[in-house]
Amino acid sequence: MKALKLLIPMEARKMPKQRLSGGAGGRRCAISSWTNDRDSYWKMMHKYIGSDVTSLVTLPVIIFEPMTMLQKMAELMEYCELLDKADECEDPYMRLVYASTWAVSVYFAYQRPWKPFNSILGETYEMVNHQGITFLAEQVSHHPPMGAAHCENEHFTYDISSKLKTKFLGNSVEIYPIGRTRVTLKKSGVMLELVPPPTKGNNLIFGRTWVDTLGEMVMTNLTTGDKVVLYFQPCGWFGAGRYEVDGYVYSAAEEPKIMMTGKWNQSMSCQPCDQEGDPLPGTELKEIWRVAPTPQNDKYQYTYFAHKINSFDTAPKKLLASDSRLRPDRYALEKGDMSKSGSEKSRLEEQQRAEKRTREAKGEQFTPRWFNMTNEIAPTPWGDLDVYEYNGKYAEHRAGIDSSSVAGETDVTSIEFNPWQYSSSSSQ
Repeated sequence: MKALKLLIPMEARKMPKQRLSGGAGGRRCAISSWTNDRDSYWKMMHKYIGSDVTSLVTLPVIIFEPMTMLQKMAELMEYCELLDKADECEDPYMRLVYASTWAVSVYFAYQRPWKPFNSILGETYEMVNHQGITFLAEQVSHHPPMGAAHCENEHFTYDISSKLKTKFLGNSVEIYPIGRTRVTLKKSGVMLELVPPPTKGNNLIFGRTWVDTLGEMVMTNLTTGDKVVLYFQPCGWFGAGRYEVDGYVYSAAEEPKIMMTGKWNQSMSCQPCDQEGDPLPGTELKEIWRVAPTPQNDKYQYTYFAHKINSFDTAPKKLLASDSRLRPDRYALEKGDMSKSGSEKSRLEEQQRAEKRTREAKGEQFTPRWFNMTNEIAPTPWGDLDVYEYNGKYAEHRAGIDSSSVAGETDVTSIEFNPWQYSSSSSQ
């Protein structure tokens, strides 16, 4: 019933449950009740088919994982050493192999069927102490929900403006990653742009929920015109083809240079090829990446890196009060207290609505703290996107804290979550 609750409207969840009697008659009653409920849910949900259900349906905590959308964005950095290798690589085509493999690597984590918490407007997420990177994300818009992120180390900078679009299809939902992702490699100065494939959640109402990624991923070197096109094979009957990824690195003249193959839940390899796309004689497949070991029997199917994302060990000194780790609903769910998580989630959502009313009464617009909205509109295969850019203020903020002699004296676990622009909203 966990997966069933994902798309049940409030009116359906208020329906009284039927009492079941014991014995064989009880089993018949249970089957009859389940069938009646199933028919009722279908009747109520059919009107949402084809719609973006994210904004139409209230979601219960039971289908959530203890992570927010901003933290989910940070999961792409688990194997960021692949970008380091891309920056150090002199071969322009192998450079794309490493960078595109980095983009593929996150899908092992993205196959989890749990839903992350929608981020509160003004919420942030900071991460340090991982491969030398500094990662910052901020929720820059509530309607539509949008996040922006910036990440940097000595080898690369990463910038993304992101929002999701969903399409409910009955027992499944398609998720379209409307966003602009750009990576600049510092040594060569080249800029890479990524267009990821869509994802599909299956068996949302009936059956075991599972996630598949299918279609094309394209990474383009905007400096040279070279590109990678990788095809994510959709899952066929009895799981045939699931996880498989194949494609080529192409020159600016659209000639195949390197073939790539693997599985997004396991590993990726590459091999030089001729103009027909066939492997060059005397060459062998070279493994580029392999998924790291994962915890056994983890409740949320988390990787070790996903646990690090929730840990204060990857938090900087004097953590921002708007940080996702500090959310009481997320933290309560992490501790297994679903009742408190649900009540805190409702309280935060009401505070967000209260702040919106205050802002509208003042005739003001929300202004992100760490990102600026540009005049640029980026086209994507699934719709246009407003582009936000990192404004550099966070680096100044962090430098000031790191130079302070009292920077390490604050107990981050004692900080109250506060993303609110108006101080009155935090107490309502």
